[in-house]
Amino acid sequence: MPTNEDATLPAPVPAPAAPATAAAPAAPAVPERAGAAARLAPGDATLIGLLLVSAFVVILNETIMGVALPRLMADLGVTAATGQWLTTGFMLTMAVVIPATGFIMTRFRLRQVFAAAMGLFSLGTAVAAVAPGFEVLLLGRIVQASGTAVMMPLLMTTAMTLVPPAARGRTMGTISIVISVAPAIGPTISGLVLSALSWRWMFLLVLPIALLALGLGLWKVRDVTTPREARLDVLSLALSAVGFGGLIYGLSSTGEAAGGHAPVAPWIPVAVGVLALAAFVARQSRLQRASAHGPLMDLRVFADRSFTVSSLVLVISFMGLFGTLIVLPIFLQTVLRLGSLETGLLLLPGGALMGVLSPLVGRLFDRYGPRPLVVPGAVVVSAGLWLLTTLHPGTATGMVVLAHCLVSLGLAFMFTPLFTSALGSLRAELYAHGSAVVGTVQQLAGAAGTALFVTVLSTTSADRLAAGADALDAVADGVRSAFVWGGVISLVALAASLLVRRPPLVPGPRTPVH
Repeated sequence: MPTNEDATLPAPVPAPAAPATAAAPAAPAVPERAGAAARLAPGDATLIGLLLVSAFVVILNETIMGVALPRLMADLGVTAATGQWLTTGFMLTMAVVIPATGFIMTRFRLRQVFAAAMGLFSLGTAVAAVAPGFEVLLLGRIVQASGTAVMMPLLMTTAMTLVPPAARGRTMGTISIVISVAPAIGPTISGLVLSALSWRWMFLLVLPIALLALGLGLWKVRDVTTPREARLDVLSLALSAVGFGGLIYGLSSTGEAAGGHAPVAPWIPVAVGVLALAAFVARQSRLQRASAHGPLMDLRVFADRSFTVSSLVLVISFMGLFGTLIVLPIFLQTVLRLGSLETGLLLLPGGALMGVLSPLVGRLFDRYGPRPLVVPGAVVVSAGLWLLTTLHPGTATGMVVLAHCLVSLGLAFMFTPLFTSALGSLRAELYAHGSAVVGTVQQLAGAAGTALFVTVLSTTSADRLAAGADALDAVADGVRSAFVWGGVISLVALAASLLVRRPPLVPGPRTPVH
């Protein structure tokens, strides 16, 4: 993602990958007693727990590059515009792989996919740890991303298959820790490692954990879905790669363009992406009608009102989250002159708050549904973003932590209900495609949020500098302007949150275990 080359600011973090699940033929649902419908078998809980830990490890690695960028630039002799590809390349790989995860989870057994995903992630981590230069390090990150993009679909497939609808809220609450908290604490862990060790240790410390998870998974993971014959439509895959990749690359380049460092005008890849996506949508519609194998991504999920509304609010929420995650470190390091370790530690309370609250929010969802949680959450997020519009060079760090915690508190009350409502409202055969859609728009939201915040920050700062303002005041003005836009889009999320509703509590079908 874009970075300000002159200030060597930390690169934005990519939005974490959302899951895709397999649309396997389902066995008829068997009525269950109310108590049994909310319980997981011990073996099922162990399986989901193992996948949770594995997913946490891979998602955590998405955001460790941001704080490390200045060190990498010095050690590898690259500019910020080049170094940011360690993040942008990761995100582009995710954008290419995620639309194909529905096919992958449909065609192959869960155990096979787990071995491939964790194997790729472990291989990429090892390559990055020993990389002699930037090119090999980038290759390692791309291989890491290939495995990361598939891990969340594994987790979501298993959860939607094994967890009864009455208990999905608390399970999704735990999954929300992976989706939102892991990337939020990535900069903190990166700062801690870099305070004492070289950047290679960010990978060396993760590698044994990844290998242990791979070994345990090969031992414990069992197949809970039934693969079926499926054909990969190569044209659809190519169109989705160009479409989503072009949009994300163009949006990611917007901030660089504002700072005068973009290699190509951002509107060009955006325009190419839009045209490719239009062709992709037309192709999926035709395959839906004419092909026995079905489309790469079934867009009928948008016919469900609850899915569409929940996805819309999720998009806006992730725009606010990732815009905040890039602008706050810029303010702390450029305006308040804090180091990477201090910056990471100041962002830790917000991430920890989300982690503590997510399981509680899941239990509350099971009892009360989404709206009593999402609406207050949207109010709190908006309040936090508007509080951030008051930042200035003399702002106390405690005020920054308070505002960040408010945003994190509100998002904790939104993510679990929104994910659960979106996927829970679909028929079982659409889980795979709904998850792929959510994951893809999540990537776009992260890129769009970062592009919006960084572009407003860069252009406002440049205008203030041209008018003769002090450098610190100019950046602070840019930060405030960015958060004003964040506050405005948070009001849109608040209005849309009033339309969110609970999916029906119909017992979901379970597929045979092999």
